[in-house]
This record gives sequence, C-alpha cells and structure tokens, in this order.
Amino acid sequence: MPVAVETISSAKSFGGEQAVLRHASEVTGNDMTFSVFVPDHAEGEKLPVVWYLSGLTCTHANVTEKGDFRRACAELGLIFVAPDTSPRGEGVADDQDGAYDFGLGAGFYVDATQDPFAQHYRMWSYITEELPEIIGDCFPANLARQSIMGHSMGGHGALTIGLTHAERFRAVSAFAPIVAPSQVPWGIKALTGYLGEDRAAWRAHDAVALIEDGARVPALLVDQGDADSFLAEQLKPQLLAEACEKAGIDLTLRLQPGYDHSYYFISTFMEDHLRWHAERLKA
Repeated sequence: MPVAVETISSAKSFGGEQAVLRHASEVTGNDMTFSVFVPDHAEGEKLPVVWYLSGLTCTHANVTEKGDFRRACAELGLIFVAPDTSPRGEGVADDQDGAYDFGLGAGFYVDATQDPFAQHYRMWSYITEELPEIIGDCFPANLARQSIMGHSMGGHGALTIGLTHAERFRAVSAFAPIVAPSQVPWGIKALTGYLGEDRAAWRAHDAVALIEDGARVPALLVDQGDADSFLAEQLKPQLLAEACEKAGIDLTLRLQPGYDHSYYFISTFMEDHLRWHAERLKA
C-alpha cells in the first residue's frame, strides 16, 4: 500500500509545481520532510529524477529556496528531489553539546550502528530505499533514469551513494564535497559517532576509499570555490582527483576563483550541473 504523504505547501513555478511534503518514515521512525519540483509535462509522461543532498545544518528548504534550479529543471524536464539531512522530532538524539556538525542536521547519509543514534539515524536506507519508492508511487518519475548531486556533507552523500549504486545513477556531481571523510575533522567525528571506532567500516562511506576499493562510475563533475573557508581542512578535493586519476575515472574538477561555500556559489553553477545531468539522463 502506498505511503500516506501530506502536502505541507505547493506553489506554481516556471509552469511546474514546487511542493514540500511530509510522511511517517518506517526507516527513521519519525516524520520526514522533503521537497519536490515537478515541471510541466504531458499527461502520462514519466520524467527523469535528480536527487539533491544538502549539507551540514541544512534542511530540504535551503536548496529549495536558494538553489535556483527550477528554471533549468522546467526547461530540461527534470524532477528535482531534496530530502532533509537527518531525522528530527521527539526522541531523536542530538549531539550532547549541540554542535552543528553532528546530530540534528548532520546525518552524514549513513545508517548509524552506535547508540543512541542507531534507532533513527538511518539516512542511507532512507535515501536509497524508502524515499525512492515514495517518489515512484506519488510522482510521474522514471526511476530508470536517476542522477544524484549534493553540497558539502551532501556532496559526500552523493558521491558515496552514486559510487555504491553506479547501476542506478546515470550522473553524479557535487559542490564542495567532503571527498574523504576518514581524513578530515568533520568526517572523523561523524563516522566515529555513528559507526564506531572501526575505520574499516568507514570505507563504505568515504568516496576516496570506495574508489581505492574498486568502485567506479564513468564520470564525475565537481565544482569547488577557491575562497571556501573549509577547503584546506575539511574538503581536500585533490584527494579525489588523485584517486580518480589512478582509477581512470573521468573527473571534471573545476576550482572556481573567488567563490565560497555558500548558496551564492551553488546557485551560480547549478544550471551547469543540471545540464550535465540532463545529457546523461536522456542519452
């Protein structure tokens, strides 16, 4: 039986519909909110789906309100799905110190194995299993044509999910991704807290490690601002470049002069990414 999905809001935009929705998630055990843009389309037509995973402290709303994706999606005929970044609500554990980089808003797209996070923090299964079923049931989605992209922590999620499910996603791209969480403070904190001390278990959630261990996609597109304050300590795109070169993966890594980590950066290059995705989704 299809999951009951509640429409929180809906607005017309560029001829299509931008909706924000909520449902009770069996995977995370709480209500989850996500947004979907569906462009104008012919009756009965099924459209390709682009998944967008957001970064630390974000909800579905950041890209929905600031991402500037709707004009391009309307032109290209792409459904754009933006999930939340973590479970939320009563009984959902948070960082004991209320830090921004762990707990609420910082699910890191893994299925936690450590208490007290294991009960609700199952964002990997939510993004790869439960939410795609809902999108397929409730929207005119062609799930044989999917792609995935994301920003920062969400760039990490897009890369790891795209590499792990390469048969599912025709294109994978990222803005300022955490490419090697096992090697940077944000990732070490999150992977330890969610998955425990065994670093071998982290490799399935580290794009560089996945590539080293044999995961492959035909091509990747990554944009990174060279004025990003997190570039040197947390992001380290050169590690992805080295791994892709050794693996023979066609990586387009664009270091964008003067751009930071914000949605001013993301919105500037969003259309480039969507056109790159559309070429592969419609090939």
